[in-house]
Amino acid sequence: MAKEPRSIQGRVIAITGGARGIGKATAKALVARGGKVAIGDIDRELAEQAAAEVGGGTLALELDVTARDSFAGFLDQVEERLGSLDVLVNNAGIMPIGRFVDEDDQTAHRMVDINVHGVLLGMKLALPRMQRRGSGHLVNLASQAGKAGLPGGATYCGTKHFVVGVSEAVRAELRGGGIEVSCVMPGVVNTELGSGLREARAIKKTEPEDVAEAIVAALERPKFDVYVPRESVVVYKLGAILPRRAYEALARLLKGDEVLAQADQAARAGYEQRAARSTAAEAERSAEAEAEKSVAN
Repeated sequence: MAKEPRSIQGRVIAITGGARGIGKATAKALVARGGKVAIGDIDRELAEQAAAEVGGGTLALELDVTARDSFAGFLDQVEERLGSLDVLVNNAGIMPIGRFVDEDDQTAHRMVDINVHGVLLGMKLALPRMQRRGSGHLVNLASQAGKAGLPGGATYCGTKHFVVGVSEAVRAELRGGGIEVSCVMPGVVNTELGSGLREARAIKKTEPEDVAEAIVAALERPKFDVYVPRESVVVYKLGAILPRRAYEALARLLKGDEVLAQADQAARAGYEQRAARSTAAEAERSAEAEAEKSVAN
């Protein structure tokens, strides 16, 4: 007999990178089910706009996931204003793409800081709060790029492989302690981050609302591997049993090797520029540069 789903009603949920895309869609889905939601984002103004749109008393806070003090302060404010933290959704992430040999070191460092250290910080800061009560749920946004190396996104794929691996290891360490871990692996999602990307055959492009519903489902009935769309898991199960050459041939047949490598760079230009200013330090440097330019003019 199937267990009754766990209610979202009244649960306190913090979402990183919550001002747009999957984060905002997840906030909407959780508030609709009675969750008490806080969204954190490097862009405080946009977070406030998103919170107003989501409604339901959603809290908007500034958050730089790469800075321990900022992340700790974010969680402190969530608990002070909404109550003890039940769920952390580590959603913040960036995806600059291009050929590996053309990637500059600054871009690589920024991706690792946000996609890797941001997730590590979130878990390290949230877990002690949850362990004191013996309950909680960590939701880490990885990607199907965390299950396969896609040309055109080598460093991004590496960061998402890390998220999958650390989620598996932490889940094993927490086994039996009352804290759940879910690893969410979307394919191409119709968000700014996914702009200009090619679609693979047999794996349709999804909407942020699809990912949000999958996250809700994983909270209601705890599950570790969360693929979006759900049927895409078949491809990765095949990858686990096929010889490498056969699996790589399958990936080419499905045009998986073109998803990032053949992206429309013109369509991605706006996103790539924003991603380049996606930490507090980068945003400050950008503002200083603009100020200097104004003075010079």
